Amino acid sequence: MNDAGWFKTFQDAPAKWRRRSRAERLLLVEAFLLLGIARLTVLALPFKWLAVSLGRHQRKADAQICASDLNIARKVGRAVCSAANYTPWESVCLPQAVAAKWMLKRRNIAGTLYLGVAKDEAIPEKLAAHAWLRCGNIILTGAASQRQFTVVATFS
Repeated sequence: MNDAGWFKTFQDAPAKWRRRSRAERLLLVEAFLLLGIARLTVLALPFKWLAVSLGRHQRKADAQICASDLNIARKVGRAVCSAANYTPWESVCLPQAVAAKWMLKRRNIAGTLYLGVAKDEAIPEKLAAHAWLRCGNIILTGAASQRQFTVVATFS
């Protein structure tokens, strides 16, 4: 998003904030903070250290999940995606998936973080990477383009 777009989004924030419930506000604050921590972790630490916090490598969580946990997971996903629009730093797919995974973990809800690669359309000899998070049978973060990517790692 360009600077003008981010500023316009930021200007609209107070009105949107007032319309939210207390529970939604708390989720947004948690998501915002964890997006920042996830971004710093991705930039500053070797991935193997981050991977330890994501769960077991090459494992997938069960697609069956109780309705109440799925409802909470949807709220977490919406909070992370919404908070990502307001961060002054870049909150792309990996920090979003990581933050949402950490939020689910805090609530003892299973989820699977996927890492995928695909050939970059602009530069065919280059690979593009993507991360997304699935809980139950829904994609919480990174759903928009996940079908284009070949899964290379999962964490559950």
